[in-house]
Amino acid sequence: MPRVAKGDAQPPLGEYFNSLFTALGPQHWWPGKTKFEVILGAILTQNTSWKNVELALLNLRAAGVFTPTAVEKVHIRSLQSLVRPSGYYRQKARALKAFAQFLRTEYRGSLKRMFATPTIELREKLLRVWGIGPETADAILLYAGQHPVFVVDAYTKRMMARHGWIGDKAKYEEVRWMFERQFPGDVERFKEFHGLIVTVGKNWCRKQVAECEKCPLGRYLEEGR
Repeated sequence: MPRVAKGDAQPPLGEYFNSLFTALGPQHWWPGKTKFEVILGAILTQNTSWKNVELALLNLRAAGVFTPTAVEKVHIRSLQSLVRPSGYYRQKARALKAFAQFLRTEYRGSLKRMFATPTIELREKLLRVWGIGPETADAILLYAGQHPVFVVDAYTKRMMARHGWIGDKAKYEEVRWMFERQFPGDVERFKEFHGLIVTVGKNWCRKQVAECEKCPLGRYLEEGR
């Protein structure tokens, strides 16, 4: 697998974005018709594929458990059954309950009021909610709340490591800051770039096999060799 050696000249992330967007077009990510649906998806997608999340969302919608109030009121075992297709259903049901309770106690159930909170303050509060880690918090902030944060997932770390931008053990905040520093406050670019990286990770930059010759970013690896 080709890889840029640390210390070699690297193209700016803007070139990566332009190459991916030119080759792949807009990704329309994150799927969801409402802010709360996006939040549900952000919590349910932990450690699973989006196809499994879609099944869980269909269950929740069919059962009428598609609002914060409904999530908080439904019996925990019923909620577990509904989100079971997404895996880790006990933990995810608990996380959904925890978020719904947090929204009610902190913001009187209002997503509008919650997202009016300054980014740094809200991010800290979200990270204190049971079951919500940095990636989930940032997905909620960016896609549901239009806050200028970048979502770092396994695909991002894998791509950045293979291209020599980071070490294999780079911390989440280190990677997040690389994007936010280069595109400060650019919510729409953050969304699109994350969606493009997800497509790269699913199709070419896979965990076991990297098909660099087919990837729109393959030439950057070759140039850095």
